Amino acid sequence: MTASSHPGTTAGRTANSVAPQRLTVLGATGSIGESTLDLVGRNPERFDVVALSACRNAPRLAELAIRHRAKTAVIGDAEQYGVLCDLLSGTGIRAGCGPQALIEAAEEPADCVMASIVGAAGLAPTFAAARQGRRVALANKECLVSAGDVFLSEIERAGAELIPVDSEHSAAFQALAGSDRKALERIVLTASGGPFRTWDLDRLSRAAPEEALRHPNWSMGRKISIDSATMMNKGLEIIEAFHLFPVTAAQLDIVVHPQSVVHCLVFYTDGSVLAQLGPPDMRSPISYALSWPDRMATPVARLDLVKLATLTFEAPDEARFPALRVAREALARGGSAPCVLNAANEVAVEAFLDKRIGFLDIAAKVAATIEAADVRGMIKSLRSLDDVLAADGESRKLAQSLLQPHIANG
Repeated sequence: MTASSHPGTTAGRTANSVAPQRLTVLGATGSIGESTLDLVGRNPERFDVVALSACRNAPRLAELAIRHRAKTAVIGDAEQYGVLCDLLSGTGIRAGCGPQALIEAAEEPADCVMASIVGAAGLAPTFAAARQGRRVALANKECLVSAGDVFLSEIERAGAELIPVDSEHSAAFQALAGSDRKALERIVLTASGGPFRTWDLDRLSRAAPEEALRHPNWSMGRKISIDSATMMNKGLEIIEAFHLFPVTAAQLDIVVHPQSVVHCLVFYTDGSVLAQLGPPDMRSPISYALSWPDRMATPVARLDLVKLATLTFEAPDEARFPALRVAREALARGGSAPCVLNAANEVAVEAFLDKRIGFLDIAAKVAATIEAADVRGMIKSLRSLDDVLAADGESRKLAQSLLQPHIANG
């Protein structure tokens, strides 16, 4: 099969294959993994589940592996390995544990790997899947944010297919289908604005983690929910889109759309705008990544535009949500700056969830980490996965060290 670093130009497999699609889900117990397996359970004749993985939820992993008749189940946390083995005893399902077992699961023969492990832990197994020359349904941001050029080189070298799962990038992928890339003018990703869209700076300074986790439209994991609240998720998506599609950074924009119905708008040089609409349900973009170039039926609610009546749009406010600016500046710096951005953001989000820093401190700490990394000569080109992992580790240590004075001062 042929491939391109830009998924909109990737040729697909022969449609309507008779044999079930062999599927591996990395991150099976997360929100993307659970939604993926919901679709699998509704269409068992279409899928043959090869391997499932989870970080530490051994009971749920075992339950999913048994339900979907997986061949292999891998748990990341070594302390949960015994639990997993006990739960799978007598089922014939192989149990594995740790980073190497995760890579081996990603390398098992499959037609598609759903790469939905959150964080840097997903880098090595997703790279391993790409090297097999298979379809990678990408829901791991780090592969493009932290390792964009390196990851795309692996995709290109192996002749793999790269299909985005994130709702906005899936929307752009769909709106670009069959278009003349020379006629592409710009891509506008939409943002819900999160739970704090209308809050002023004083109120934001007092925002609590439990408030930030209450997303008005989407059901997501804890980390991505905080990223939505800070709008860092849109900054990360700008970086991802820069690598996914044939555009410059200047051709990428964000618009706030509270209803989360329009997921992306693609502008063309003739004045036409193609928008992809759908309910705020991740099963839609997941199903498209699994079935492309075809489509498969899903149980998601159908849009009723008459009932919706109004769709609204507004410009993002970078004074209240500076994470957008911080992310754009990291992309402009190039080299390992986006990797530093991502690592520092994970550290800062964790500190906020633990109530060690305030909400507004998240973007500030990320910006400070990037500046400190630049001063220390840490912003440099990345040529391999080892380079990416090393930069990620160094950036986390630096971010943690910059948190200490803040924490010490209360």
